Amino acid sequence: MKIKPSELFFVCVKIGALLLGGGYVIVPLLVSEFSEKRAWLSREEIIDFYAMGQCIPGIIAPNTIMLAGYKLRGKTGAFCALLGLTLAPFVAILLIASFVGLLLKSVVVNDIFWGVNVAVIILIILTVKEVWSVSIIDKLTMLFFLTAFFMCIFGISPAIIILLAVLLGTLRAKFLKGEAK
Repeated sequence: MKIKPSELFFVCVKIGALLLGGGYVIVPLLVSEFSEKRAWLSREEIIDFYAMGQCIPGIIAPNTIMLAGYKLRGKTGAFCALLGLTLAPFVAILLIASFVGLLLKSVVVNDIFWGVNVAVIILIILTVKEVWSVSIIDKLTMLFFLTAFFMCIFGISPAIIILLAVLLGTLRAKFLKGEAK
């Protein structure tokens, strides 16, 4: 199935318009649009792109959407996906910037932001659910998770946790491949 660049662009415009709360909330939107509604990518592919998007320098959501777009249509797909994702927020920022002073004083706008914050929490929980279902698959991955979780609680640097996760993931893959022989 060959996806039209224009179709990819408009789906990504929709995602960009709904992407409140940053890159952590892109997973449920991508799963809904790319996996459930259109069957363009599997859930596992989306989670993999999300993980890779976090490892690449830059912003998570654009990194993730470019990887997905690249998988679907190569360089053209990556460009269309990125352009679509960023169009709605870019236009919104231009509009809001022109009267930001008035907005910050508005009780209604503050109430809207409160509601958006609640929605963002829900989207982050949905992201955790999606990533969890693909990542925590056995006792060993649960142990990795708990180790990283407690390291966070005790203030260990996220860079150290990520490096440890890379090391543990590599060892796990090597061990499991060795076990299959």
